[in-house]
Amino acid sequence: MSARSVDTVVVGAGQAGIAMSEHLGNHGIDHILLEKSRIAEAWRTARWDSLVANGPAWHDRFPGLEFEGHSAEAFVPKEAIADYMEAYARQIAAPVKCGVAVEKVTKNDGGAGFVVETSDGIYLANHVVAATGPFQKPVVPPMIPVESGMLQIHSASYRSPGKLPDGAVMVVGAGSSGAQIAEELMDSGRKVYLSVGAHDRPPRSYRGRDFCWWLGVLGKWDMVTPGPGAEHVTIAVSGANNGRTVDFRRFAASGMTLVGLTRSYSDGRLSFANDLQSNIAAGDANYLALLDEADAYIARNGLDFPEEPRARRKWPDPECFRNPILALDLQKEGISAVIWATGFSMDYSWLQVNALDQDGRPSHQRGISTEPGVYFLGLPWQSRRGSSFIWGVWHDAKFIADQIAIRHAYFAYDPTENTLMCSETVPIAK
Repeated sequence: MSARSVDTVVVGAGQAGIAMSEHLGNHGIDHILLEKSRIAEAWRTARWDSLVANGPAWHDRFPGLEFEGHSAEAFVPKEAIADYMEAYARQIAAPVKCGVAVEKVTKNDGGAGFVVETSDGIYLANHVVAATGPFQKPVVPPMIPVESGMLQIHSASYRSPGKLPDGAVMVVGAGSSGAQIAEELMDSGRKVYLSVGAHDRPPRSYRGRDFCWWLGVLGKWDMVTPGPGAEHVTIAVSGANNGRTVDFRRFAASGMTLVGLTRSYSDGRLSFANDLQSNIAAGDANYLALLDEADAYIARNGLDFPEEPRARRKWPDPECFRNPILALDLQKEGISAVIWATGFSMDYSWLQVNALDQDGRPSHQRGISTEPGVYFLGLPWQSRRGSSFIWGVWHDAKFIADQIAIRHAYFAYDPTENTLMCSETVPIAK
């Protein structure tokens, strides 16, 4: 099979890839989206059954299409989000090729651009956009040995309470995924233990406005990328149950047992740091700080928003706060499964160009990599706090498409005519 030439190869057809396609199309740039599975596949098969969006429908969408059949305030189920992505791809006539895995990207020796090796043959491209997002490889700490016989799954493999063996469940990680899964298991009648580390905990809504609205008017979505490590602060927020604030004290009052950060495993026992109280206190402080900022904004702008004193009421400290549990014998407590809600790592092993740092992480500024012609899209904090949201990735995609169009302008410059021809494609040496 002969190599096919295309100006831009976009790797991945999730929300990042679809957004990228729209903006490339607006510039008239020839491109193709290569997707190893289906459009937005992760929303269908790498999430639990009851998952809904963490933001309301008016907020978590692209500008050019609303969610059909869902109110503006609804938290849209995962299948409907995948359907939405497919509908958007059709609307913009995105050139998606599904079932094609990108195996390797290298520089085109002796010519311009890159060689993109795939399961469907070779593509020659001037530009490559890695739009695979941050959720590539589930991280399961090598803590509990397989020989223990304990069922261990990552949150990406969890589906529903009924798919787990009978018994109590240990959930490690209390971000959005861990908190939602733990609450669902508790509501199903399971005994649940939840390991809580450091986290931010915003209110779901306050004084009649969703927290997404508050972060918008307070300018927090546009916060620039923080220092190394800070971009991965866990956020405990949920759209489940029609959207309500994640409150770990409420969880404990309802029967959930909370423990601190999971440290180690030995002889059937998990050990935990004595940091539960400090982690909860820091999350509470984060919560209250946003309420204070919201109140100040309302007063400063003379807004007639309803008072909400209940938002500042605190559940009493549970027994697991007063007497922290520092170790658990899993068998003695009847724990039959451990769910690791411990995030994901990135895998760009296929991207064999000078676009990664020594740890294999993207080396970039606002998605523009250290390898000219290679770009990243869909990363947390790529340009701002809102980058990982559907609407945020849309804006990041526009910026990258603009940069590709600028490169076209430079390459199309003809000194004999003194013109810039932005729509022309750079020829690739064969």
